[in-house]
Amino acid sequence: MPDVDPLETAWSEDEVAVMHRLRDWAVTFDELNRHLGTWVGLSPTDANALGQVLWAERAGTPLSPAQLARQIGMTSGATSVLVDRLEAAGHVTRHRESADRRRVTLRSTETARAANEAFLGFAGREVAGALRASDADEVRAALAFLDRMTTAATAANGRLAGHERGGRA
Repeated sequence: MPDVDPLETAWSEDEVAVMHRLRDWAVTFDELNRHLGTWVGLSPTDANALGQVLWAERAGTPLSPAQLARQIGMTSGATSVLVDRLEAAGHVTRHRESADRRRVTLRSTETARAANEAFLGFAGREVAGALRASDADEVRAALAFLDRMTTAATAANGRLAGHERGGRA
């Protein structure tokens, strides 16, 4: 990937529009997450955490509390309290699934999965319709683009981790 100075680059209207649309998607997705929280009776932060647990589990890679903490940007102590709340509310359980009994993974409960499916069935129609209206070439191009953007953002996050505010790498 080329090393580009974002402040010195002359951006095309389309490139600026892409960045605006990515921001719009992030803001709109966050709003959907807040609606999920209302749907299942959770705060937006707890709903986000539950969503991360559900997505990871569905992908076959259940999260540990430490992984969840990194994904939602909370300390391990705050995440432990959050997981306690989700567990008390009947949304997640802690499991010791590996040979290393110290390793804990988070699993959603049937109640949480059913509530999530009900929410997606009601709220996901427009997104599912938009995806289904896209042809295979559009979907492949979007995947390639989003993979590059995720890789770039992940690299930037890695570079930023541990740097003081205002510092340059």
